[in-house]
Amino acid sequence: MGVEIKESPVSDAEFDAMRTFVHDYLAASVENEEEGGRMRWYPWHSAEYRFNHILNVVDIATEIARKEGANVDVTRVAALFHDIAKLEVEQDVHAEAGARIAREYLSAHGDYPESFVEQVCRAIEDHSYQGDLSNLPLETQCLIEADILDKVGANGAALMLLRMGYESRTHMDAAEMVDRVIERGEDAEDRVRSDTAESIVHQRLKRARWFQEWLEAEVTEMNTEESLDDVATGMGDS
Repeated sequence: MGVEIKESPVSDAEFDAMRTFVHDYLAASVENEEEGGRMRWYPWHSAEYRFNHILNVVDIATEIARKEGANVDVTRVAALFHDIAKLEVEQDVHAEAGARIAREYLSAHGDYPESFVEQVCRAIEDHSYQGDLSNLPLETQCLIEADILDKVGANGAALMLLRMGYESRTHMDAAEMVDRVIERGEDAEDRVRSDTAESIVHQRLKRARWFQEWLEAEVTEMNTEESLDDVATGMGDS
């Protein structure tokens, strides 16, 4: 179980202030780029999408943490800051950059114990970890599972369809696009470790499979043959 830090609860007001800071930081990251920010040519590389993704991860991670006995404050604060640097640095260093920003913020606002700050920053630093999640602290595991789950199910399908429209593809490509979401969900099934995350991914996979069945039943000339690997690859950085 996660280590409870009773002396350092994060109040609703403090968390709201952190949310505002993260929102404004992402917006500034885009404004400070002459060409609109890193990879801004797709809608979900915008500050608006990134902030929405972060809030989704906060909600999912908090649910997992509460049900699995992890430290909720550590988990939800780490989730809030996990992608704060995503729009201003390269993908392979955004976790470390996010941890630095979180440390600076937590050190300057409030009187949080060093143990709390260390756990939050470690979770942020490790949220891109690709190994066995059982090897990580429970709070980090909750964050990674939530980050994975946000791209599965109805939300994942909506993102893929959004990209399909943005690239001027026809609706007959939709079944293949949704199939990519299902593949991602099946990969998530294999990665997640907590009972709560397994329950969420099963529910989300069921929704995606239902949607795919409806599409195939209603669109006569559905394209399920053409490879859309280039599209699926782009979703991996979401």
